[in-house]
Amino acid sequence: MFRVDPLGHPLSGDVLPIDPLLPAIVAGLRDVTALVLQAPPGAGKTTHVPLALLAAPWLADQTILLLEPRRLATRAAAARMAELLGEPLGQRVGYRTRFESRISRQTRIEVVTEGILTRRLQHDPALEEIGLVIFDEFHERSLQADLALALCLDSQRGLREDLRLLVMSATLDGAAVAGLLGNAPIITSEGRSHPVAMHYLPRDPDGLDLGLITRAVLEALEHAAGDILVFLPGGGEIRQILRRLTTEPTCLGLSLHPLYGDLPDADQQRAIQPDPQGRRKIVLATAIAETSLTIEGIGVVIDSGWTRRPRFDPGSGLTRLETVRVSADAAEHI
Repeated sequence: MFRVDPLGHPLSGDVLPIDPLLPAIVAGLRDVTALVLQAPPGAGKTTHVPLALLAAPWLADQTILLLEPRRLATRAAAARMAELLGEPLGQRVGYRTRFESRISRQTRIEVVTEGILTRRLQHDPALEEIGLVIFDEFHERSLQADLALALCLDSQRGLREDLRLLVMSATLDGAAVAGLLGNAPIITSEGRSHPVAMHYLPRDPDGLDLGLITRAVLEALEHAAGDILVFLPGGGEIRQILRRLTTEPTCLGLSLHPLYGDLPDADQQRAIQPDPQGRRKIVLATAIAETSLTIEGIGVVIDSGWTRRPRFDPGSGLTRLETVRVSADAAEHI
């Protein structure tokens, strides 16, 4: 169970790199109305920071909104915080997405997707009963998140001087965001320290080589321990690799899971949870698994080097998905 004292110190539960900074974050938002937190993946910012701030005197029993970029991350973050509190989901911690919500009158931390927040701001620009808005994984820089931050700043400057804003990121330039927030203070956390060995495969100039990815998975099964997480651009590539692996004798008896946005919720949950039979697991995922998710037991990560990004086409006036190479920064962040 996770508990915090009035200064935001964790009293029990897993100790994460963010924990020593919790008192500074609580005190910082007491003194100013905007703060930037830079913390690498695994630091614990998504789940431990909102729980610590829940006890802050300046919050005055108002609600915390935690903004997540994806539905899966929204549900996972809320479920983990409820678990740390030892409560069912929907009591002090709940979540709300476009098609689903687990909220009650007791809810004090509400984890929401980006579209939910922008629509709420359109109907309630003052964000009545909200004391703090947390923008998680802001480095992903979506249109919805940028718009939500702009609307929150307008609300703070014109309607709600007491509204607190906390922007959390793993890789974004903190100074630039701090300047946007009126030279807000920046707090920096260390991440988890794990020995990581990186190996590079030959680069295919013609694009993504699914055969090369399949061979990399089979080699990892033979020479490395732990479950395997493979990043691929989209559902089509995931299904092709899945078909290839199911015909390999090496993969017999293993637990194979796709993980992408269009999957049913139950299938997504199975992909991120430990195998109930204790089998070794291979998860084939899109960028949905890059942030705000912890998949226990992963010992090997294979990155195809390609992803899909929305691109605006001025000729058609439409946004379309384009398969592009992953940047070095994004690959290291994973």
